[in-house]
Amino acid sequence: MSNDLSGKSALVTGASGGLGLHFARLLARHGVEVTLAARRQSALDQAGSDIVAAGGTAKYLLLNVADAASVADALDGRHFDILINNAGVSGAGPAADLAETEWDAVLDTNLKGVFLVAQAVARGMRAAGTGGAIVNIASILGHRVAGGVSAYAASKAGVIQLTKALALEWAPDRIRVNALCPGYIETEINRDFFATEAGLNLIKRIPQRRLGRPEELDGALLLLASSAGSYITGSTIEVDGGHLVSSL
Repeated sequence: MSNDLSGKSALVTGASGGLGLHFARLLARHGVEVTLAARRQSALDQAGSDIVAAGGTAKYLLLNVADAASVADALDGRHFDILINNAGVSGAGPAADLAETEWDAVLDTNLKGVFLVAQAVARGMRAAGTGGAIVNIASILGHRVAGGVSAYAASKAGVIQLTKALALEWAPDRIRVNALCPGYIETEINRDFFATEAGLNLIKRIPQRRLGRPEELDGALLLLASSAGSYITGSTIEVDGGHLVSSL
């Protein structure tokens, strides 16, 4: 997969930190010219400099995935071989108390944003006639719900169905569209929560009895982004320590 990806170009959204930055670093290590996209210039500068310092190639792009004008301004006329559609927000709270603005913020970023960026990148792939690979980052909460995350779960379920719909439409253009569904992955953002009683109880419900590590997503992402997955489209890959098959 390393040789297959070398020299390719990739756009990674939500790349200023977390899993987005992890995916960008992963692709850069495999010889991909990575364009990091996010809303904050300072965070992008730091993320990109880390990749360059490690010997990779990184470019930067200010982008608000939920804003059609921002997407058009940033992506019209550009071509990428790979898209990692990662930008997302969590949103949390009881559904009965969820404000319309909070619902809109989650759905606009997690679902509409995925569509807008995929649409723009696919247009570039079609214009170049090269095909390509789109990997939408969904979640096991697109398959299974938990309390207090109604908007997030709905958005990720939408991403899974959107992935299948786009895969069907764009297959003749040799554009593969798949979804990666992480389970609970330990990051700097959630580490404190998983040290609490509530977090530890959640971990006990995972069949492997532990959180995942970001690098445990690497194999699935590289498969979907490279020609090793050339006959895979419209699929979802769950990386969750068996969480989805655990008993209710």
